[in-house]
Amino acid sequence: MNVVLLWHMHQPYYVNPLTKKAKMPWVRLHAVKGYLDMIDLVTANPEVRVTFNFTPVLIRQIQELVSGEVEDEWETLSRKPAANLDDLDKRHLVENFFKINWDTLVRPVPRYAELLAKRGASYSSDRVDLIAQSFSEADFRDLQLLYNLQWCGFSAYRRYPALGEIRARGRDFTEQDKLTVLDIHREILAMVLGEYRAAQDRGQIELTTTPYFHPIMPLVYDTNIARRCQPTSPLPSQFSAPDDVRAHLRLAQELHEKTFGRRARGLWPSEGSIAPEIIPLMAEAGIEYFGSDEGNLFKSLKHDLAWVNKSVDHLELFQGWSIHAGGATVQALFRDRPLSDFIGFDAARNETSRAVDHLLEHLKNIATAAPTGRGVTPLILDGENAWEAFPDGGETFLTSFYRALTTTPELRMRRMGDYFDEFPAQAETSYLHSGSWIRSDYDIWIGDPEENKGWEWLKETRHFLVERAKQGGVAAETLERAWWEIYAAEGSDWFWWYGPDFTIDTDLLFDELFRTHLQNVYRLLGVEPPAHLEVPICLPSAELAYSKPLNLITPELAGDNEHFFDWLGAGELDLTRQATAMFQGDRIGQKLIFGFGPGAFYLRLDLSRPPEAIIIRVLLPHPARITLRHGANGAAPHALFETSVDGVTFAPIFVNDLQVYWGRSLRVALPRTVLGIEPSHEFAFFLQLLEGGLQSERFPERGAIELAAPGADFESEHWFV
Repeated sequence: MNVVLLWHMHQPYYVNPLTKKAKMPWVRLHAVKGYLDMIDLVTANPEVRVTFNFTPVLIRQIQELVSGEVEDEWETLSRKPAANLDDLDKRHLVENFFKINWDTLVRPVPRYAELLAKRGASYSSDRVDLIAQSFSEADFRDLQLLYNLQWCGFSAYRRYPALGEIRARGRDFTEQDKLTVLDIHREILAMVLGEYRAAQDRGQIELTTTPYFHPIMPLVYDTNIARRCQPTSPLPSQFSAPDDVRAHLRLAQELHEKTFGRRARGLWPSEGSIAPEIIPLMAEAGIEYFGSDEGNLFKSLKHDLAWVNKSVDHLELFQGWSIHAGGATVQALFRDRPLSDFIGFDAARNETSRAVDHLLEHLKNIATAAPTGRGVTPLILDGENAWEAFPDGGETFLTSFYRALTTTPELRMRRMGDYFDEFPAQAETSYLHSGSWIRSDYDIWIGDPEENKGWEWLKETRHFLVERAKQGGVAAETLERAWWEIYAAEGSDWFWWYGPDFTIDTDLLFDELFRTHLQNVYRLLGVEPPAHLEVPICLPSAELAYSKPLNLITPELAGDNEHFFDWLGAGELDLTRQATAMFQGDRIGQKLIFGFGPGAFYLRLDLSRPPEAIIIRVLLPHPARITLRHGANGAAPHALFETSVDGVTFAPIFVNDLQVYWGRSLRVALPRTVLGIEPSHEFAFFLQLLEGGLQSERFPERGAIELAAPGADFESEHWFV
């Protein structure tokens, strides 16, 4: 029996193309561990035949880092001398340089375990600065080094003896030690794709691809396709962009050919997600075969009229399939889910020989039942994340597993293309289920309020780009860059972290990256992004530290004398408890107080000094922007009131009863009628402080202050003494 083993390598696009900075380090860190280890193990076992799937967005990031086009912010921080770290750097190190498997890569290293104990396995965010103060310069230097050193895989240690020499010292590392490790990282990044191409050229491996930015193709094609497998899920308004799916496939083939010298014959659709509409687009892109999950095969056969009267045996899985849809035919293999998942999730929890024996026993049992010669077991899984859970990075397990596969007479390792070249698919179906490898649906990426909001904002931004392109007057190069931002935002990874399915402590950073790609579309076209794109889709469980108004207020605006009752019962945002930044001794904003009066919304911002400008951004009930500038030489402050229908294009309006006083504090009265605030309706806003034309502070630092406008019973409901 043939065993087709496909290792999937993928990282989402961590880069902001406008700043050319990577916000996360996982491309570099997985390169020095999983990517190098995996290809070196293949090279060390010449009889091995496997398939690797490299996503184009991963290839792109490796190449950008190697060329120096993109800066890895975590590498830059790692290279910074410990003596020169500022408070923000120290906070970042304490929070992020323990993001690695503690059981296999931290606790076995005494110095790293000591640093983890010093930080604490768990801590509250408001203690990070205090914890950082307890770390010495030597502590931070060792932390910088150990984090990057422990990400190095067994192949890196074998290729670079200096790594072992540094590790043997244990602690009190030097700045040069640190640079040695990071320079090795760069060398590995520069060589790793070439190693895979060399293995391809000598016939050991096949390289397949994925649509460029790893989108869920059926959902980008039409989000309503989700109705087929999630009939009861609430879905966003229809988003449909078949041409974007074509673009992801075309761009994938172009980069694949440029990198590996030939176009890909095979495809791993992002997350194994398929639908009949995608088959003609695969064929159009030159894809001959693809992989997906066994659940999608059996759900397909359940509804195929040619199979309804047949008894569908599980053994139907162990063969190639011809998929007919939309006048096109593409061959397919469907992964054996239990065995694939055992390798990815459970093998590390078992003693190596028992794990390999378990796999071998099942494969030999399948071999006795599957068709002789043409039978196939597809094992398709993540090729990069599982190895952290193995004490030795998976070296012993993979070496033993490869040896078993190449020496067991009943089994034969085959590349995906080799299998179909010798055994063209005989089984066929004209009904293809729409779903992914997870539960045969798309629930991870659509149907939750956060996920749906992401699709709505993507739709809105893409529509804006299409309309601006129709109007003309935008340079072709600028339009192309804007389209790349849309394609990046269509990646599946942002939606993976929205909703309750998965959550990590960097959810908000993924959220920020998604919104950054959307914002960049507007920026590239010379338009200020809509204010709502400043507001995270997923909010932290500990929400913003502000109190809501309890009383109607009518404060005196002019003069700097405080009157106790003026702001009594107003809401207040505690600027000392912001969500992301550490304490800033030079913070301009000191206190934000706000509340409703009978005819106006009042706001007071206490200041340590006047900024260049303050912008009040209103999100609800209607987009508005009030830009305030301090008057020179005692002149009255200048106020520009603008409104918008779409949150993109703003037009100034004259507001007769807008009141602004700017002394030691800024005090503003915004007419409720102009803002369109109706009783009991939602009102949301945030503030931006500008210095040198750039945002220097934002209140709140993420999200918006959201209030219900007072109704008739407001004061009686909030009565207090």
